[in-house]
Amino acid sequence: MSSRSRHTMMPKGLMMPLCALLLLLPVKTSAASDRLENDSDSIPSAGLVGDRGDEDFDSNLVPLDSELALPRQTSTDIQPTHETDGAMAESSAASESDDQTARSSDPEGDQENDAYNIPVVIDPVVESHLRFFHTSIRDRFEQWLLRLSRYRPLIESIFAEFDLPSDLIYLSLVESGFNPYAYSRAKATGPWQFMKTTGKTYGLRIDHYVDERRDPIKSTVAAARYLRDLYDLFGTWPLAMAAYNAGEGKVLRALQKTQGETFWDISKTKLIRPETKHYVPRIMAATIIARNPDRYGFNHDTVPPHQFEEVVVDRPLHFRAIANLSGIPYEELRLLNPELRRDATPPDDSAYHLKVPVGTAEKLRQVLDRIPTYKFPPLPPQTKQVRAETSRWYRVRAGDTLEKISKRFRVPVKTLRTRNNLSRPFLKAGEMLLIR
Repeated sequence: MSSRSRHTMMPKGLMMPLCALLLLLPVKTSAASDRLENDSDSIPSAGLVGDRGDEDFDSNLVPLDSELALPRQTSTDIQPTHETDGAMAESSAASESDDQTARSSDPEGDQENDAYNIPVVIDPVVESHLRFFHTSIRDRFEQWLLRLSRYRPLIESIFAEFDLPSDLIYLSLVESGFNPYAYSRAKATGPWQFMKTTGKTYGLRIDHYVDERRDPIKSTVAAARYLRDLYDLFGTWPLAMAAYNAGEGKVLRALQKTQGETFWDISKTKLIRPETKHYVPRIMAATIIARNPDRYGFNHDTVPPHQFEEVVVDRPLHFRAIANLSGIPYEELRLLNPELRRDATPPDDSAYHLKVPVGTAEKLRQVLDRIPTYKFPPLPPQTKQVRAETSRWYRVRAGDTLEKISKRFRVPVKTLRTRNNLSRPFLKAGEMLLIR
């Protein structure tokens, strides 16, 4: 048995070259695809009673409740106050893809240093969500901001690695209030609300013992990779955010049917659900408040950053046993290791990196041999699952050629022509190409 200490850092094995990732169009496998509601979270409670229809349900999870239901007096027809403002902000972000920066159009008059680096517009729908956040659920939103302050440095560091706009971190407020234990009725889980299939696609371990969708670092790396892929597919952040909520396929089909170019084009139709129509304005509202808390009367309180040391454990150990012999509080172990579904290190990992509070690794090392090995109850019966076949599509952008697309996805030009019945020598911006 061995151990070592380190402070917060990027996990090994998760930084894959983005060029190796072909964009998937799986059926119902977006981070929050077909979610019943995009709701808020409750405070984690180890004794919570959950969905008993799931034999492998984790009682640590916190169901998302209905506090983030759509504001009642808000129309589902989404348009900026001046319709072109939203399209201009979105196309501006696309044309400035190097820095991905778009300034807001705030009727209250943002100062220059209040510019956002994702497209932000102010319209009646965004304003309704602003009121909802700072009036209807003010205490809850303040709790989210406080929780996010714990993880914000690591999120910003990871997003910088993927060249993502820092304001995208506020998408996590809308998803879960950055609650690692958040769980939707559609079984999306964690601070970034990944569905199981999408989480596995982006390298997360999800099984009976470990669910890395709940790991603040690993899930953020996965979310960064997914958001980067969505931006590379759609070219604008509003469309990428809509696809994060509804799924790539749904947004692509809506764009194809409407011949639209922006989120605002498809938000005026019935081709996407009201939840998705409000999802992007909701992120804009959360960003405005989080960037300007004083304007909306929120405190600047913060909590200590997410820091830890690691001890390498070679057998399953339960948090209670660790706490009893090391003196490390049980709740601290749960806070630092939310990915461990059974409050114990997994039995199939002979070198599991258990996170412990800074300054306690040596104390744990001294008592490791005395901590009893935890014996897990028998696994529930396995249910065979049939995985849906997936296709890979690409939406043609201005300036694209078959040669460029062939080089990018490593598919011969002849194969692209055959799969898409192409005889003409040129491509049309907006059309869909089947890659696989």
